[in-house]
Amino acid sequence: MANLRFEAVTEAFRKRPHEVVAPVERPSEYFARKVFNRQKMYKYLPSDVYEKLIDVIDNGARLDRGIADAVAQGMKQWAEENGVTHYTHWFQPLTEGTAEKHDAFVEHDGRGGMVEEFSGKLLVQQEPDASSFPSGGIRNTFEARGYSAWDPTSPVFIMDDTLCIPTIFISYTGEALDYKSPLLRSLHALNTAATDVARLFYPDVNKVQTNLGWEQEYFLVDEDLYSARPDLMLTGRTLMGHDSAKNQQMDDHYFGTIPERVQAFMKDLETQALELGIPCKTRHNEVAPNQFELAPIFEECNLAVDHNMLLMGLMKKVAHKHSFQVLLHEKPFKGINGSGKHNNWSLSTDTGVLLHAPGRTPADNLRFVTFVVETLMGVFRHNGLLKASIMTATNAHRLGANEAPPAVISSFLGKQLADLIDHIRKADKKELFTLKGKQGMNIDIPEIPELLIDNTDRNRTSPFAFTGNRFEFRAVGSEANCACSLIVLNTTVAEALADFKERVDRLEQAGEDRTSAILDVLREDINTCAPIHFDGNGYSDEWVAEAARRGLDTESSCPLTYDRYLDPATIRMFERLNVMHENELRARNEVKWEIYTKKIQIEARVMGDLTMNHIIPVATHYQSQLAKNVDNMYAIFDEGEATHLTARNKKLIREIAERTQIIETGVEELVNARKVANRIDNLRDRAIAYHDTVETKMEEIRYQIDKLELIVSDELWTLPKYRELLFIR
Repeated sequence: MANLRFEAVTEAFRKRPHEVVAPVERPSEYFARKVFNRQKMYKYLPSDVYEKLIDVIDNGARLDRGIADAVAQGMKQWAEENGVTHYTHWFQPLTEGTAEKHDAFVEHDGRGGMVEEFSGKLLVQQEPDASSFPSGGIRNTFEARGYSAWDPTSPVFIMDDTLCIPTIFISYTGEALDYKSPLLRSLHALNTAATDVARLFYPDVNKVQTNLGWEQEYFLVDEDLYSARPDLMLTGRTLMGHDSAKNQQMDDHYFGTIPERVQAFMKDLETQALELGIPCKTRHNEVAPNQFELAPIFEECNLAVDHNMLLMGLMKKVAHKHSFQVLLHEKPFKGINGSGKHNNWSLSTDTGVLLHAPGRTPADNLRFVTFVVETLMGVFRHNGLLKASIMTATNAHRLGANEAPPAVISSFLGKQLADLIDHIRKADKKELFTLKGKQGMNIDIPEIPELLIDNTDRNRTSPFAFTGNRFEFRAVGSEANCACSLIVLNTTVAEALADFKERVDRLEQAGEDRTSAILDVLREDINTCAPIHFDGNGYSDEWVAEAARRGLDTESSCPLTYDRYLDPATIRMFERLNVMHENELRARNEVKWEIYTKKIQIEARVMGDLTMNHIIPVATHYQSQLAKNVDNMYAIFDEGEATHLTARNKKLIREIAERTQIIETGVEELVNARKVANRIDNLRDRAIAYHDTVETKMEEIRYQIDKLELIVSDELWTLPKYRELLFIR
């Protein structure tokens, strides 16, 4: 077994970058080549059909099924010209991944042959087996019918030889079984509420769009080394492994020169992503060794979510071509930074106003402050729910580890914005105010021109920070579907804006002028949501205690945090805004508890297997070698000298014996804890048992294994070590 590890390491260092032929065209020339975008719609669809479809996409008009056949024929013609032979409804079930079933463009021609065909019926609606995906009890095994339905607002694209059609996925009885359905509803709710508020300032606003710019962090490891680590293969993280002597403590990897082999992977990935319409903009080394980031240009929220899901699948495919494995687990390596997916979120109008950006006039700035404060109101009212939206068994390893604490959701504003909001709270309601934009800063280096600085610094410890013209939700996990957290964020802000508008309307109806009414309601909300505002160190223990004093949710148990989805206030909000009904929320919580349990269960089983089949045999084998050496020393030297010379080996033999005994006992207790937890019928209680008893025993076992790794001879250790996994060039 030991030789397999060294062969894998040797092969990893021998690899060279794959040849990647740079595209002849500029990115702008092949961008969206594989997407049925507006340009291709205009070319392949009849003009009246094109106009109706654009009305659906831009204005939310109901899709006329009468145009479906014409759209399907245009799509099919374009797809076949690009070598496509199959089509699939591409949807996002509650598995954190995507799903697809490929069908060929063929039907019987009635004369013993086949004909290529794709109808509007097949484009608009299909019937996946709803009982085979997580449903939380909405669908039983014997109730299989579910529907996938075309989402025209997210363009169809080509992957290999298949036409992929983004769709929602619902049950036979209408409940959402996916992330896209409630995301679209939350976007509609936010559009309605935000448009009503925006019209208080700009009467010509007809639509508010939610924008998203995600930042995808990930690790790359050599494929051969990955294959020699069963824990990485089966759980996505290393369940054991001692720190490398050098990891990220020198801060030399962040923004460093991208390794040649990684650069080749990135170029290949970006080319394919751009062809699929994903507007890749930024790439760089992240903080931890072998950790990297890719970020696109901002897009409309629904499309951005689809692009992120598409990219995560594409990353794995391209990585394999370059003999890498992509790790999207939030904490694949203990002792170094994990990976997040910062969600940069903002609102803009169809008239071009970015609602979270300051303006040039007092009226513009009043609008700006209104949307900032009402966003904070939504976050404050449902801070525990927002935390629940990003908590998973995998993300829990990263959060709280000086990377974006889950115990408290708070918001950083920066001094200037905080001062402005405080000024509004205290000032006379008629007093005008301004907010400075970027200011010049002279840094006294003649060769460097004057810099324009933003009106706020950044705070990397804040889970939800204002960063100049948007909010950055930093706590989202790297392998998560962005929609899970955005459904909650969109809905909470929609609720806050709707409440704000109702109160302003009441004051206006009572005779108060609009500006005074807005300022009165703003002052009330500024005072109400004050506890969510925190500009200090979010990693400190003192902040957790202070947050509890402020009444913020500080629960750190993942299964218990999910309870926030079932709070009466949560249910009222989702039902009032028609995003999800109570039975859908309860079903999703069942899924969350079950997935949490299964992930910890798999990790515990893998740890037990690796411990008994790798760690203990290797440790006892080395122990036998040491014992043999001791015997040989006594055969060569006199007893006194042999006793002196073998003291170290005897100490190691004893330490190995003690640690292996602790490990074996720990594994036995781990198995028993699993058995006890598995007998619990209630999914919530079972998840809590896995959190409280099973997971804690795994940490105890790991501690002993990591100590053995430092003792046992390097040539015997079967698992690639951190220094090998993290520093492949």
